[in-house]
Amino acid sequence: MVNEPRVHALIPAAGQSVRFGGTMLKQYTHLLGQPVMSHSIEAVQKHPAVTHVTVALAPDDGVYDDLIRPVYPQVTTVAGGETRALTVMNGLRFIMEINPDCDWVLVHDAARPCLSASSLNDLLELGLACETGAILAFPVNDTLKVADQNGYIERTADRSRYWSAQTPQLFPIDQLAANLGSALSRGLHPTDEAAAMEAAGVHPLLVQGVATNIKITGSEDMSLAEFILQRQSVTE
Repeated sequence: MVNEPRVHALIPAAGQSVRFGGTMLKQYTHLLGQPVMSHSIEAVQKHPAVTHVTVALAPDDGVYDDLIRPVYPQVTTVAGGETRALTVMNGLRFIMEINPDCDWVLVHDAARPCLSASSLNDLLELGLACETGAILAFPVNDTLKVADQNGYIERTADRSRYWSAQTPQLFPIDQLAANLGSALSRGLHPTDEAAAMEAAGVHPLLVQGVATNIKITGSEDMSLAEFILQRQSVTE
């Protein structure tokens, strides 16, 4: 009998939310009665293949222990770094140390609380069968303009080949660790995990997600996230 793949979810949450505004970090802002990050933790646990969750925190995080740990005592934590890439790298090393049997890592934004069970299922079903890994993404619908250095339109891009990257992003953990480590050693700081794989010549699969899998970047996104989650609670 073939062993089922073992997936460990990693949630980078070491960012300081400089674009969000206010005094509370966006991952801890309350959304329908619980912190945004709580929704993200619950979302990645909606598939049986995901056996563990680790959150990578800022070294000076003083909120997680009060708001999150008492509710999710089974979730492990590790200190993050100054950039997303360093935070993810720290998380990967930690996971490989505490969970050496882990095959795959599922990286998901702490501030992306509206991941649906169906999107997660699609990603895992297709991604686990793909040696290159896979990410959730959504085709760009707007007409894209390429600007010149002075802010004038240079040309119109062919939007049929452009996708907006989302999370989760799913990769064999050893491959992601090796490729992200290689990128960091060359002074690169990929802004998502797929970019680290691409830098090594790997071409991950694009799995179409949905537009409602939003990332909260500003306070105006909170009301939209609340609406989406309320709709999901009725349909899922």
